[in-house]
Amino acid sequence: MSRFLFVVPPLVGHVNPLAAVAAELTARGHEVAWAGHADLLRRLVGPAAPVHDCALPDTDLLHRPPELTGPAAFRFLWQDFFVPLADAMAPGVAAAVERVRPDLVVADQHAVAGSLVAERLGVPCATSASTSAELVDPLAGLPKVAAWLAALLADLRRRVGDPTATHDPRHPPAGVVAFTTADLVGEVALPPGVRMVGPAIAPRPAGGFPWDRLDPGRRTVLVSLGTANVDAGERFLRVAVAALAARPHVQGVVVDPGGVLGHVPEAVVVPHVPQLELLARCAAVVCHSGHNTVCESLWHGVPLVLAPIRDDQPVVAGQVVAAGAGVRVRFGRVTAEGLGDALDTVLSPASGHRDAARSVGRSFRAAGGAPAAADHLAALAARSPVRTA
Repeated sequence: MSRFLFVVPPLVGHVNPLAAVAAELTARGHEVAWAGHADLLRRLVGPAAPVHDCALPDTDLLHRPPELTGPAAFRFLWQDFFVPLADAMAPGVAAAVERVRPDLVVADQHAVAGSLVAERLGVPCATSASTSAELVDPLAGLPKVAAWLAALLADLRRRVGDPTATHDPRHPPAGVVAFTTADLVGEVALPPGVRMVGPAIAPRPAGGFPWDRLDPGRRTVLVSLGTANVDAGERFLRVAVAALAARPHVQGVVVDPGGVLGHVPEAVVVPHVPQLELLARCAAVVCHSGHNTVCESLWHGVPLVLAPIRDDQPVVAGQVVAAGAGVRVRFGRVTAEGLGDALDTVLSPASGHRDAARSVGRSFRAAGGAPAAADHLAALAARSPVRTA
């Protein structure tokens, strides 16, 4: 049996896929420990899991000005979020490696401290791609931004990694586990060492939702902008409510974590939802193109209306549209009429969007998910030159 150290950022969507993989490895008798934000990890992976706390920067990492989009949002994300996070986490990750003595470090691509500290200490590391956008070089058309990021990561490596290494720390020699399939990513040339396993879907607690408010005589539509877009989302959520109100044959479930909508009789408005269980009852999803929401929707064969805001979301939206499983609208400009038309399109059987969503979902299930990821990581760990058991 092998020892693993999973290194993750303080972001729910980045932890959940690896939590499913960790559960699979643990069930097989392997040892899995975690490095990251302890309070979040204990909530997501359970109080029994070994957790090594890592410091966070003394700043509000999750707050970004809502007007930031495009390259400006990307620069902010790396310069003001991921790199300060890596600097802060590095000492905790190093301490965890020394205590756990893992055969393999598994680091989320955006918890860069995991990859860099592992290379410095001579421990093999594989990364996990929490978004399929990372597999298609989203900066290919932005050479100046790509050069800026490469310089930023090189400077970070000099501080916390092995200064002699030259590879992108998001793509270490042991490779990348990607929670997607070619049916969504499309026919693209992948970086070397990528193993696509499909989404790692695992049951999550489903309490606290007003299931009795769902009308079985109407089709359910989920509207969600995730947890990191509260500041930017009020206008869009109000447009969505108006579009839903004009369609009495559907019932909207609107996720409003910031409480910006107030009382809305036309829809079920809640701060959070048991997404996996709810998606099994949905006819369509309106969302920001967050990778987890997209993959969980397609897993259930649910077509999407996509309103990407920033970061990887435009790339993911483009992949869904190319697969025929959704329609894209403009987040900042769409009207209730336009959003309603898009929703009517994906709900229509004649459009083929549900059939395409189901096709992608079948590819997800065939790829193997968490068990396939566990197989791959266990094989990598078994080849580790620093095996401890």
